Amino acid sequence: MNQLDNNCIAIFGASGDLTRRKLIPALYHLYITEQLSASFSILGISRTEYSDDAYRARIKDALIESEKLENSEQLDEFCAHIHYQSLNTADQDSYAVLKGRLTELSQQYDTAGNVIYYLSTPPSLYGVIPECLAAHDLHSEKDGWKRLIVEKPFGYDKKSAVALDKQLHRFFREDQIYRIDHYLGKETVQNLLVFRFSNGLFEPLWNRNYIDHVEITSAESIGVEERGGYYDGAGAMRDMFQNHLLQVLGMVAMEPPARINSDAIRNETFKVFQSLHPLDETRLKEDLVLGQYTASDIRGEHMVGYREEHGVDENSRTETYVALKLSIDNWRWNGVPFYVRTGKRLPTRVTEVVIHFKKTPHPVFGQNTPDNKLVIRIQPDEGILMKFGLKKPGAGFESQEVSMEFRYDSLDGTEVLTAYERLLLDSIKGDPTLFARSDAVLACWDFVQPILDITQDNPTLYGYACGTWGPKEADELLTREGRQWRFPCKNLTDADYCEL
Repeated sequence: MNQLDNNCIAIFGASGDLTRRKLIPALYHLYITEQLSASFSILGISRTEYSDDAYRARIKDALIESEKLENSEQLDEFCAHIHYQSLNTADQDSYAVLKGRLTELSQQYDTAGNVIYYLSTPPSLYGVIPECLAAHDLHSEKDGWKRLIVEKPFGYDKKSAVALDKQLHRFFREDQIYRIDHYLGKETVQNLLVFRFSNGLFEPLWNRNYIDHVEITSAESIGVEERGGYYDGAGAMRDMFQNHLLQVLGMVAMEPPARINSDAIRNETFKVFQSLHPLDETRLKEDLVLGQYTASDIRGEHMVGYREEHGVDENSRTETYVALKLSIDNWRWNGVPFYVRTGKRLPTRVTEVVIHFKKTPHPVFGQNTPDNKLVIRIQPDEGILMKFGLKKPGAGFESQEVSMEFRYDSLDGTEVLTAYERLLLDSIKGDPTLFARSDAVLACWDFVQPILDITQDNPTLYGYACGTWGPKEADELLTREGRQWRFPCKNLTDADYCEL
């Protein structure tokens, strides 16, 4: 039985790319799998003038194109829930019209005033829209709950993050604010908790006594696409490391929560961010590598360099690649290095966590025994891969590396929710577990801001050709200590979701 409260999902920026590509398809999938509320409405809000019917037709065409759907009665039924309101989102007075429209939809769909406001807008409006909503009492919960979903970036730096935090909290309580990071909505990221804390096989090993080092990789094969203007002011450190990768690191390194609820879990990830060892200028010279992709030919296709991309300064010093060695100052992880890398125009799209276990204390079967690794694949092929050594068939005791693998797509009859489906569903349920909390966001900025301060004027930047795994200096972060990155391509390892 559907237990969710009836509600209205009001999307600011309804004519934008995120709404068309991610939000509406996610809501449609939840609808056809009967996971949405018994009665709901979707209100698109943007400056562009549309009637309800015109906007529905636009959304319907986008769903048919992106989801490869056929025109159907079910699609028409879903689109009938969609409405549209033209609004100058920066004009406080015009929100009176929005208030009237929300009241009308509340009566039509019996939502009791429950509203989710989704800010799919430029960050410059993150503080403006809540203030305008509050001016017309649209944030008040006297007639139903109100929740505010905010997309990243949560600030451009520590100062702007603190300012945004104050702006939001002037009008909405922390328990009403849902800072969405789609990485935390991925099934494998959530499965880290179950994998670690429900298996006596792994949790006793998850510490400095048994783990040699940890890798976290988030690689993209695409360049900046049409986002050159935005990306040139952000870079990989702000765009990926400060939010996505630190959040994943928090899930990998956290202590067991006292209970499985949002406060307990987010308390433990916050403690990880507090324990990150600060990086001074000396450490950064040794442990940070920044890169920028350069032109190359891949399979006969010419790939332009970053400075040749549309909207990018021809003398840009913005990094498209970051590799960083960091450490966590606590009892569990003292002495265990964490190597984190992310970049654009790498050989493949992949995000994974690799746990490298320590070698046996005495190599009785020789020095070249395979390493023990646990690979947690977050995308695109969600699953878990365990690598260890077994004896080669035949005479003697020569060992070889073998694998045990689990993939989510191997589960019959299992429908894995996409990140946006899961997070939208959680926001409707009122479960903030997988959303970033204010103190955690600011703690991440506390760690990242000194890096930005040291590197902002004239950072040391290394070039790397499109289609390679980044600057060779990034390899040296590990090779100087007798380690090496895992390269998740079938031409280099036995993983099969990449092609060089």
